Amino acid sequence: MRILLPLSFAALLIAAGCSKDKDVEPPATLVDFPQTLPVKRLWDDGVGGGKKQTKLRLGLGPAIDNGVVFAANHKGEMLAVSLETGRDVWVKKLKVPISAGPAAGFGIVVAGTSKGAVIALDGATGRQLWRSQINSELLSSPAISENVIVMRSVDGRLHGLDTHTGKVLWSVEQQVPRLSLRGTATPIVAKEIAISGFDNGKVMAVSLTTGDTIWDTALASPHGRTELDRLVDIDSAVRVVGDNVFATGFQGRTAMLALDSGQLWWSHDMSSYRGLSVDEDNLYVTESDGIVVAMRQRDGAEVWRNDKLKRRGLSTPVVTSTAIAVADFQGYLHWLDKNTGELVARERIAKKQRVSNPPAGAGDTVVVLTDAGTLAAYRATPKVVSAPAPTPIATPIATPVAPPVAPTAPAASPASGTPPTVEPPPAENPAPAENPAPPPATPPPAAPPP
Repeated sequence: MRILLPLSFAALLIAAGCSKDKDVEPPATLVDFPQTLPVKRLWDDGVGGGKKQTKLRLGLGPAIDNGVVFAANHKGEMLAVSLETGRDVWVKKLKVPISAGPAAGFGIVVAGTSKGAVIALDGATGRQLWRSQINSELLSSPAISENVIVMRSVDGRLHGLDTHTGKVLWSVEQQVPRLSLRGTATPIVAKEIAISGFDNGKVMAVSLTTGDTIWDTALASPHGRTELDRLVDIDSAVRVVGDNVFATGFQGRTAMLALDSGQLWWSHDMSSYRGLSVDEDNLYVTESDGIVVAMRQRDGAEVWRNDKLKRRGLSTPVVTSTAIAVADFQGYLHWLDKNTGELVARERIAKKQRVSNPPAGAGDTVVVLTDAGTLAAYRATPKVVSAPAPTPIATPIATPVAPPVAPTAPAASPASGTPPTVEPPPAENPAPAENPAPPPATPPPAAPPP
């Protein structure tokens, strides 16, 4: 029999070392800090999660597509609201226990249920397009491409469904350990390849059209004496940048793999069940103990780490245009500076409402859905510092050049008492004198000798 272990319970047991003699450290206390990033709450809405949804730890999170936010609850209600205003675009009551998604793209919205149903709706109207069945509980959002939708089920299978009809095109399987964390990785699609992590610590890539396995790489291998020690689940989505795949797993590693072959380029021992996000240069990982780490993509070198939110049950980080945002188990949303990791802003979404699923980001806006069903959007915009007005450059004014001054006569000796005479400067073109002085007389030649 397979046992699904709640994430928080597993982390608690492992942190305590499975011993009653060891005290588990409490969550970090939030302390005040200078909030340098202005944050505005745009709107909030209720999706009606309730206590049952909180206890089930479902894979329900918001999705954003074409300026519209999509969300759902376990009772079967799905809604679409405007990202800018929060106004309802449509609300659909499906009357099925939704447990995965929704995901949105290519004009459709797709969600999964606890009973293995996959439902596709029109993104603009909420009209149901088709419904398919794969007969296994779904706990993660699907990946949508133009022709194929990829779903991960809790029985270790990856399914490909026709985007237009819902017909199951292919299904592949990985071995499932007897004990694993409750949750499944969200698959992604890149360059006609579907990629997903599995509970046995492997990352697998398959052909999007045929389902044929292209490669599977072990991110971590089970080790230890107890079943808890041997947990190596990959329960978060991998990320693809160019020709590289980034993945992280519980009690395993964070690594970069080649998209075409699955070869490991670099890896670091690290435990995470929440996952990672990427931007142009770095990747950001929420570790199992709540430490947020930034690493360089090209070599995995650590850029910074923030331990001020330790053991606060942080969500997957979401990258915005202004900062990195993470939510915690008490309903707080935190923003961290991309370059330094320092806290720059904090907002309370709702009291005592955990955020288990990844927030969604679009530009400088973050949308969060709590486990109890509160849906809220925040915008973080840096202050614009006005540059000082440039100093006007004065136009140089031509200054007439004084004519050259003739050298002055030497000063008279103090004994003479005669003041020195200063001669006026000669004219540039002196006129000839009216009565020029005769030239000095030439001395007469000497008389010849007698």
